[in-house]
Amino acid sequence: MCRNLRSAMFGAGVVAIASSVACEQPAPPAPPTPEVYVTPVEQKDVPVYLELVGQTEGFQDVEIRARVEGFLETVNFQEGTFVKQGDLLYTIDRKPLEAILAQAKADQATADSRLSKANNDVARYTPLVAKQAVSKQELDDSLAEQDAARSQLEAGKAAVEKATLDLSYTRITSPISGLIGTTQVKAGNLVGRGESTLLTTVSQIDPVLFSIGVTEADYLRIARRQTAKTSSAAPRARDGIELTLADGTRYPQTGRVNTVERAVDPTTGTLAVQLVFPNPDQLLRPGQYGRVRILLETKPGALLIPQRAVQELQNLYNVAVVDGSGKVAFRTVKVGQRVGSLWVIEDGLKAGEQIVVEGLQRIQDGMTVSAKPAPPVPTGDTAAPAAEAK
Repeated sequence: MCRNLRSAMFGAGVVAIASSVACEQPAPPAPPTPEVYVTPVEQKDVPVYLELVGQTEGFQDVEIRARVEGFLETVNFQEGTFVKQGDLLYTIDRKPLEAILAQAKADQATADSRLSKANNDVARYTPLVAKQAVSKQELDDSLAEQDAARSQLEAGKAAVEKATLDLSYTRITSPISGLIGTTQVKAGNLVGRGESTLLTTVSQIDPVLFSIGVTEADYLRIARRQTAKTSSAAPRARDGIELTLADGTRYPQTGRVNTVERAVDPTTGTLAVQLVFPNPDQLLRPGQYGRVRILLETKPGALLIPQRAVQELQNLYNVAVVDGSGKVAFRTVKVGQRVGSLWVIEDGLKAGEQIVVEGLQRIQDGMTVSAKPAPPVPTGDTAAPAAEAK
């Protein structure tokens, strides 16, 4: 029994010692304050652009066609090069048309001789009728013959003119200066039989046209822009229309609105608009696709934040705002158009407020954080397509 008593007392002493050691251990440290990166809400004027896709056209696209029938003799140009107005492009066999012209001249000469004889008969019979030396019927026949001969002579002159004109069509020259395409017909082929055979096309490409289709709403925006630009005494340099090519590069020349179609196309609901761009280096060719950017207006004092600072959930946009004490508050904001890597905020923020751009996954509403300024990020191009505005 004494042995059991000693064992119980020893066990109680061990428990007491263990409890004393446990009470002396320090409390666990508090979790570290989350570290986030913040940036201030930026305020500045933002240009609002309209972006549209379109295609280039020659300022003049002239189809070169055969206007007379004949065998093509020569092709007098190098395909894909620039030609000047009046340069010889094709020749057609002249011999058949020269024969027609010779026949027409002979017929004209015959009609001229016939008219001369009729004039002489009328001049001779007129006094004789007064003297009743010949009958009135003979004079009437002479007058009728004179009218017929005169008409025949006029027809002969017209035939000569037509044959001369047709003969001139055997030398086909360029009506304008521009870029010539590939020839559709080679030497030796018969052209002009039953139709005006298309031979090639010449395009004037300096300046060059750019065709786009705009909705009625976009047209009204462009029209108001043009009105504002015209009324302004000193339009800004950025009012020029910018063109981005298929490889993503910016075309160095700016354009302007050239013509607007008379009516809206009822099948597409769009209005055709032609822009014109200078093309001194002939970089642009007809048929190229590109994207134009038209400055519609400048939004003054817009609030901008990085797009990565915005969280979207079920069409609601939220940002985390950090106050001076480091406390986080999530706010729902109304976003506008994108401006490079930034987003315009229409409502919900004030200029200068600090918003979280990195570390959003580690924070909750009402939490206290350690805020550090985020490194500056290039905003890139400040262009904002109007179509992206919400």
